[in-house]
Amino acid sequence: MFRTETHMHTAEGSGCATARGAEQAELYKAAGYDTIIITDHFFNGNTAVDRSLPWNDWVDGYCLGYENAKKRGDEIGINVLFGIEYGWYGTDLLVYGVDKQWLKNNPDVINISVHKFCDKVHEHGGIIVQAHPFRDADYIRDIKLLPKYTDAVEVFNAGNREKIFDERAMWYAEQFSMVKTSGSDRHHLDGDKFFGIVTEYEIKDISDYIRAIKENNIAELIHQPNFK
Repeated sequence: MFRTETHMHTAEGSGCATARGAEQAELYKAAGYDTIIITDHFFNGNTAVDRSLPWNDWVDGYCLGYENAKKRGDEIGINVLFGIEYGWYGTDLLVYGVDKQWLKNNPDVINISVHKFCDKVHEHGGIIVQAHPFRDADYIRDIKLLPKYTDAVEVFNAGNREKIFDERAMWYAEQFSMVKTSGSDRHHLDGDKFFGIVTEYEIKDISDYIRAIKENNIAELIHQPNFK
């Protein structure tokens, strides 16, 4: 059985993170994970990269955390894959199956509607998971659900402060018969909660994770009691 982190950030790409990409790879290797997927905050989220840069330069800066994590991961023996956390006015979507070149080839993704963005990702063969859909926080003004445009629901998130947030996400996934995922949403090196998924085969490439979601081939959701 193989352990994969599906949702995490780096200081290079996310303005709210302090852990650098290489440090994240080392942390998860020590924690016994086989794979991590870097999902830094996108252009329309809390990016750490100067938005005034030309698009290609912004993409280069955005991908730096992933690239640093992958370089270190290759050295120490942990798979590091690329993802995105796309922000839509407080609603966060985890995107898997696009890459740096796709971003450079599609500069319009920062201007089109969220629905057209989801369509473009799916047309490219990618998938979309709605992250912590019922989280209540200052930056979230409305709860918005996109069951027709997403492929799975993150039902466990280590960053959720209240149990009800996860319980509602579980209810939502079950109501719409959607695949369930789990993620640490880790931004920092401190904290002992490691979430994620367990699969029967190793997630070596992002296509392996896409297959696990499309076939609902997730053996276990890794999560820990997160509340008093």
